[in-house]
Amino acid sequence: MKPTLSFPLFFLLLVSWNGLAQVPRTAEQDSIIAERNRKTQADYEQMLQQLNIQSIRPGVNGSNPKAPNAANYDESKATIFPNLPAALQLKNGKWVDSKRTWNYHRKPEIVEDFEREIYGRIPDNIPPITWKIISTENKTMAGFPVEIQKLIGTVDNKRFPSISVQIEVSIGFRKDIKKAMPAMMELAWVFPPGMNRLPAPANEIPWTEQVIAKGWAFIQLNPTSVQADNGAGLKSGIIGLMNRGEFRKADDWGSLRAWAWGASKVLDYLETLPQIKYTHVGITGHSRYGKAAAVAMAFDSRFAIGYICSSGAGGLKLYRRNYGELIENVAAKNEYHWMAGNFLKYAGPLQWNDLAIDAHELIALCAPRPIYIGVGGNGDSWADPYGMYLAGKEASPVYELLGKKGLISDRAPVINEAKTEGEIAFRMHDKGHVTGPNWPNFIEFASKYLK
Repeated sequence: MKPTLSFPLFFLLLVSWNGLAQVPRTAEQDSIIAERNRKTQADYEQMLQQLNIQSIRPGVNGSNPKAPNAANYDESKATIFPNLPAALQLKNGKWVDSKRTWNYHRKPEIVEDFEREIYGRIPDNIPPITWKIISTENKTMAGFPVEIQKLIGTVDNKRFPSISVQIEVSIGFRKDIKKAMPAMMELAWVFPPGMNRLPAPANEIPWTEQVIAKGWAFIQLNPTSVQADNGAGLKSGIIGLMNRGEFRKADDWGSLRAWAWGASKVLDYLETLPQIKYTHVGITGHSRYGKAAAVAMAFDSRFAIGYICSSGAGGLKLYRRNYGELIENVAAKNEYHWMAGNFLKYAGPLQWNDLAIDAHELIALCAPRPIYIGVGGNGDSWADPYGMYLAGKEASPVYELLGKKGLISDRAPVINEAKTEGEIAFRMHDKGHVTGPNWPNFIEFASKYLK
């Protein structure tokens, strides 16, 4: 699929941490980046003005241990605010003791807090999408005949014709299977021409081939075709279309919620396909797209299972931990667009402990559906593996209330040990900021649910 022009050109600056090959920039690209940075600065400043915030606390440096603001990777210094909000305690102080109270009282409280303060609200009356298959390809994958369809979903833009949103999706399914099959949907990294991820290890089978061999289909959504991955892009994409090209309000949705919305719209389309068992579709994403996949899983109960990879801060890492990436980093100019504007308050006049919620409650919103938390043990400290493990443990009482098992573990995780007995699974592989080493174990875990 051809990448959209909204793709964030700052990726051209990234190298090995995201597994990217570095490409020299042209003068034209430098000019585009400078203009994008100017627009991002303007958007950032107007949001601070809306919130009446004079300044934001600086984030930490995750790559230089000698920097004055070096990130903490010492577990003994990690927990500054140890008192997490209780997932099963209502705002009136009463405890949740039944499924009904959870579903009709506590869960709506948590949803409201996440929408208002963290990820933003999806506007009402989003225009319909028209889907069109633009190409088909027949190929052999894992020894099986596969058809790959590439689609464009065009959002009706009558409300503001100068903004066009065309959602890019690929769907691959086995041609030798004549009944509806389970599927995994990936929020996929799509790179500009001439720039690609570094090749996976020679013995690593692509996840798409692994699920095809299992008899499942795969779906790949390009998130940046829904919404750009930068602050300047907030006046375009689906967010810009709904705002008619104007600035966001403080509780409007950010890119994470927009990407998750896009995944839900693809799921709408999958309900029309005879090849896909739409009640057995899982969601996966890595890094920033792991954050978005977690949001999609939490807010759309139709996703049957989630494989959330290295999501870190803004995803499944506890906010109240001084380890790796912090709230202040997510609230900085290169990441704030992922979140609602209100999120910036917690890196300004407010502190981490002022948040009414934390990441374990995002996992709780997924209950009782299974969720697999994956991360790297070497070179992935920025994502705070232990902070995500703790979030899974803290969400477990909600699963138990709903009659399921949570994260079954009586000690801290170790490298390559899979904790998959409960509906919340956790595995920390022995590589870095990558997803591949956990895919075989996830597929084994998911096979209990995706029949």
